Amino acid sequence: MTATSSPSPANASNGDNAGRAGKRVLLAAPRGYCAGVDRAVIAVEKALEQYGAPVYVRHEIVHNKYVVKTLEKKGAIFVEETAEVPEGSIVMFSAHGVAPVVHDEAAKRNLATIDATCPLVTKVHKEAVRFAQDDYDILLIGHDGHEEVIGTSGEAPDHITLVDGPADVENVTVRDDSKVVWLSQTTLSVDETMETVDKLKDKFPQLISPPSDDICYATQNRQVAVKQMGAQADLVIVVGSRNSSNSVRLVEVALNAGARDAHLVDYASEADEAWLDGVSTVGVTSGASVPEVLVEGVLEWLSQRGFEDVEIVKAAEESITFSLPKELRRDLRAEAAALAGTSGTASGTTEETAS
Repeated sequence: MTATSSPSPANASNGDNAGRAGKRVLLAAPRGYCAGVDRAVIAVEKALEQYGAPVYVRHEIVHNKYVVKTLEKKGAIFVEETAEVPEGSIVMFSAHGVAPVVHDEAAKRNLATIDATCPLVTKVHKEAVRFAQDDYDILLIGHDGHEEVIGTSGEAPDHITLVDGPADVENVTVRDDSKVVWLSQTTLSVDETMETVDKLKDKFPQLISPPSDDICYATQNRQVAVKQMGAQADLVIVVGSRNSSNSVRLVEVALNAGARDAHLVDYASEADEAWLDGVSTVGVTSGASVPEVLVEGVLEWLSQRGFEDVEIVKAAEESITFSLPKELRRDLRAEAAALAGTSGTASGTTEETAS
């Protein structure tokens, strides 16, 4: 499946109409689903079609209330721990990734696993393993307790130290100043992460960086779009759940970019008309785990209050795609091959009878 910027609303324009009088909406592009989220959600849906309900998912497949509730209605069961999954069942690991110990737990319970970890998170896991093998101290920039951080830390717990933002740098110690590397959670604020890195470099001048950016392309693109519209917006509404790190970061980025006010909502019904007092320009965006239907709800809510003029603020084109988890691809291919074989056999039998 392809994760691209969602189609523009019918009344949207791409021109710069900043000087036009009246109420307007600045709609960020890209917004919503990234390739990793798209892959994870489709993986649950395909697993339910392939194996039937229930399919167990360890932790929320992505951090969005609407998505989780929708998949629950289709037969997915979300659990916090592997021990909650009945022995011999199917369990899917969420897009945030898990530590190796979780794979071991699943094997002991004879669980059939489907790993829906985002490939960009998997990249960070592999970096952690490689640097640990070379005996580096790894400074992992991220938020304490976040599933992604727990999973990455579990790859090399004896080598990884969590750095939870710039203020945490003064507490960091390492064994050897000449063998230190930083990695990061994929959904952080780019600006805050680089501030943390700068402070770490001041403290450890020989600190090396990961081979490529750890903060995912989608997180960066959504933050750039918010920066572009933040200075023009009196209010920014970010659609996303409160446990979604990248959605929470968008609120922070909007305020830092100059927006007078910014709020996070799961649904349009959570928006408050008082936010619109004295407002002529509203910015709207959504986190990387948010389906477009929720954004459409917010746009409709604004339209009903006079904000009908929608302008697109475009920061980037997105065309990255990720294939489904290998376990699921294998079983889908096997089923397709079996069906093709059955069809061929039936066809051959019919021809023999007719002759």
